[in-house]
Amino acid sequence: MKFLPGPPRPLSRERLLEIHGERYKWLALLVVGLGTVAAVLATTSFAVAVPAMSAHFGIGQDRVQWVITGYMGALTVAMLPTPWLLDRVGFRRLFLGASLLMAITSVLGALASDFGFVVFVRIVQGTAAGLLQPLATLVVMRLFPRGSQGRASGLLGFGIVLAPATAPALAGVLLDHFGWASIFLLNLPFCLLAAVLALYLLPQAGEAVRRRFDWLGVVLLCVATLVAIEAVAALRVHGLLSAWTLLALFVVALAMVLFLRHARRTEAPVVQPELFRERGFAMGILVTFAYGLGIYASTYLIPVFLQSALGYAATPAGLALLPAGIVLAVVIPLVGVLADRHSPRWITFAGLGLFAASFALLAWRGGGIGYGELVAFTILGRIGLGLIIPALTLATLRHLEPAQLGQGSMLSNFSRQFGGVLGVAVVAVFVEWRAEVHGPAALPSAYSEAFMLVAAAFVLAMMATLAMRRKKAAVAAISP
Repeated sequence: MKFLPGPPRPLSRERLLEIHGERYKWLALLVVGLGTVAAVLATTSFAVAVPAMSAHFGIGQDRVQWVITGYMGALTVAMLPTPWLLDRVGFRRLFLGASLLMAITSVLGALASDFGFVVFVRIVQGTAAGLLQPLATLVVMRLFPRGSQGRASGLLGFGIVLAPATAPALAGVLLDHFGWASIFLLNLPFCLLAAVLALYLLPQAGEAVRRRFDWLGVVLLCVATLVAIEAVAALRVHGLLSAWTLLALFVVALAMVLFLRHARRTEAPVVQPELFRERGFAMGILVTFAYGLGIYASTYLIPVFLQSALGYAATPAGLALLPAGIVLAVVIPLVGVLADRHSPRWITFAGLGLFAASFALLAWRGGGIGYGELVAFTILGRIGLGLIIPALTLATLRHLEPAQLGQGSMLSNFSRQFGGVLGVAVVAVFVEWRAEVHGPAALPSAYSEAFMLVAAAFVLAMMATLAMRRKKAAVAAISP
């Protein structure tokens, strides 16, 4: 009796290098990049579905946005145990497990009919995405020599940004023809392809590092993160100076103080406070937070603005971001080469300036903007984004020693996603609040003010970029 062959036996990194030669590092980058694309698609495709879900379930945007912020909140906190899991189960098993979990939740989400279950599935899906996201950065920083890290980061960014560029357009077509539930299936092919390729191309795990997991540190950071998100999301209901909001802010501050006290006393904290003694890294994390806030808020705002304020259908609303996404995909690899030859800090500064300018223009035109103008302003912003993506990670992590890259990568991704989660929550609540102030007839004015808020976030990020200083640090080429 014949049986189907089982999965291939994992090979060592040395054996994979012997088989594939110098191209192996690019193949490994392709595998992990596919997993990251799946996570990014799940993040960016749902903005187009917000009005449809609001109408389908009979709820407001302030509740529907939990489909996005719940996902991003889970994604953010799930990054915290990634360095420990890498030591305990290895890169290959962690990547495979997260990819398969992402695929399962995509199928479950497409079959869901209850809004509460939709949010639950999105939270589990966000957990899988949170485990995946820091892994791509580790491949770039560990497998590639310093002189080609920018090019590798640019090529990785090409795939990552092409996904959100095309996601709104594809999601709009799916939404108009098959309903909002079909959007869950958009990332499924990437999850499955990444998992299959990982079986053949990711090396076997080395010897597990047995160290105690910092449960208390993770719990304190999770409490601070989730309470902060809830406090922002509930601002419209409770108000800025209400007892509920002030209590939430107190809990966030208390959790952070207790975490810092704990981190200084424990042997292996989930985040080492010593990392922030390097000024370039600390400022880089601040820039990454502001960048995450702005980019995710903008990805949420534009499709919703076109549908809610200007009256476009889902398909043209999604297509509005497509030309800018294509331009972004072309720019990123070129900037990756520049980041290997010039200061990543100044490249990041220029990109932040262009992105801030694009949203200042959107705020200026407001409800009088034409479809072509919006596309042009969005292209300007995406050119700025193309300057930021390859350069910011290098400008932040090049300050660290090889042994610090695991936590550094996690913190960089964590700060970007935490900023993104707050950004989506802030602009969703902000638009609802300003719409109440201006009245339904002046809804475009509410979006104009939200666009200006995003521009201000990028101006603050530019100021933090000026405080970053590059410091030479040897980055060892070690196996993921």
